[in-house]
Amino acid sequence: MKEPSRLFKIAQPLLRPPAWGDVVVFLGLGTLLYLAIRLGMGAPEVIQGPEINLSPGVLPYYVGLSLGRMFCAYVLSMVFSMVFGYLAAKNQTAEKFLLPLLDVLQSVPLLSFLPVVFLSTAAVLPLHLALELSSIVLIFTSQAWNIAFAWYQSLTTIPRELRLTSTMFRFSTWLRFKTLELPFAAITLIWNSMASWAGGWFFLMASEMFTAGERNFRLPGLGSYLQEAANQGNLQAVMYGLGALVLTILALDQFIWRPLLAWSDRFKMQFVESENPPTSWFYNALRSSRMFAAIYENILKPVSIKLDPMLLRLSPGLEYPLGERRARAWPRYLLAAAALLALAVLLYEAYQGGRLLMGVSLGQWGDIGIGLVATQLRVLAALLIALAWTIPAGVLIGTSPRLANWLQPLVQVTASIPATALFPVLLLLVVHLPGELDLAAVLLMLLGTQWYLLFNIIAGASAIPQDLKYTTALLQLGRWERWKTLFLPALFPYAVTGAIAAAGGAWNASIVSEYTQFGGRVLTTTGIGAIIAQATAEGDYPQVLAATLALIVTVCTLNRLVWRRLYNLAEERYRF
Repeated sequence: MKEPSRLFKIAQPLLRPPAWGDVVVFLGLGTLLYLAIRLGMGAPEVIQGPEINLSPGVLPYYVGLSLGRMFCAYVLSMVFSMVFGYLAAKNQTAEKFLLPLLDVLQSVPLLSFLPVVFLSTAAVLPLHLALELSSIVLIFTSQAWNIAFAWYQSLTTIPRELRLTSTMFRFSTWLRFKTLELPFAAITLIWNSMASWAGGWFFLMASEMFTAGERNFRLPGLGSYLQEAANQGNLQAVMYGLGALVLTILALDQFIWRPLLAWSDRFKMQFVESENPPTSWFYNALRSSRMFAAIYENILKPVSIKLDPMLLRLSPGLEYPLGERRARAWPRYLLAAAALLALAVLLYEAYQGGRLLMGVSLGQWGDIGIGLVATQLRVLAALLIALAWTIPAGVLIGTSPRLANWLQPLVQVTASIPATALFPVLLLLVVHLPGELDLAAVLLMLLGTQWYLLFNIIAGASAIPQDLKYTTALLQLGRWERWKTLFLPALFPYAVTGAIAAAGGAWNASIVSEYTQFGGRVLTTTGIGAIIAQATAEGDYPQVLAATLALIVTVCTLNRLVWRRLYNLAEERYRF
């Protein structure tokens, strides 16, 4: 039976039928959005951005700033994921609220909150601190969800024999985490961390180069460097910036991710060693390094020995079998009082948000509807173009090991380059062509969506059983018959999985692609992303709230009505 891809598994809770928890979470999200907009009304009318130096010598400093923001967001994502995973996996009451919360949050195009987050934080904090925190929060929202689901799924899928063994030996919480839960989830967490960093680059670049009217929210970093170079038409500086970005991604791959993958191979649950285990020259160098061995023996090991007893004393013992979750026995009146208080606050703020929405005219609602349709058409065009080339390319790579050895590393590096980093370059190329920003917006969506599809299709093609390929050869099926009876049905579940993630990436890209400042002038086109960005620049906060809520409802509705039906079809008809 064919294993679905990782994103296919993560998509399952996303595509559940709506429940009462979804309604509560949506109201809460709308309330938080309203509160953020109210704070944003107090933001300065004019914000001067920093001067960006295009000298190549300043690039290492900008790379360090960008990596620092990514690292802070990743640490925050890991802390959130660990807490979320334990609460959702060990407490049924918490699970009823946490899973619908993530359902809604991962369905929402997060860049739609970019102007609101910047405005609300700039109203209550010093400007530079507000912009740095906003950037980190936005990167966190792109990294946290899949890591949280991966940790939660690992906790709930630990083999029963291992859970019972830890119970029999009365492992404490810390000992169980150290010897069972974290090793079991290590490979999943590393792969999802790699995916989170790839997605984080997109949001990092978007936050570093964001402007809205007279408010310049730019931050010094690789994103603002590339935008400034493109604005000045300095192609040499653009190439320097792209080169620094590629070198940074390659360095992370060689010095962090590949060593971690090679190290995590020891945690596979298998009786026979893999024929082609992951390898890393840097990991091998560390293992043979006397200096690293000395650091481990003299620093890391003594610290671990001292911390272990302390954490063992602080962590409680296992009072019930792992995996048998139960709600904590809180007094009922406390739960009822807290629920009533939360409901009262939620309804009051929802009422205030409704009053703010009353300031949106019928004409503006009509513009929002037209913008949603226009953006949806661009999303659809990007998906169709991506499918047209990723299906044949994915099958070619996935069914040819020799070709995969050459192309997969190239594809991984290319996919890690964020589309927002290339957007200024695209504008330079298409700004004088017919369509201008319409063409550039579709191209940016394509750059942000095609890799989700390609990697899933490669995974699907490589998972086709060899005996079925031999059968099609013995039956002497023609090329079209082979595609019709084998490749397309086998790839359908993977294509649906990739399309779900790709559609979300395309909606996200609309926020920065439909309204932008370039070469001293504002470029805009019809679309919901342009409405949100332009309303933010003009201070039209009722329209910002209305457009963002309309966007959330549209994306969630499409996920439930369109992708859920295709997902069910893939589950029922197109799996081995």
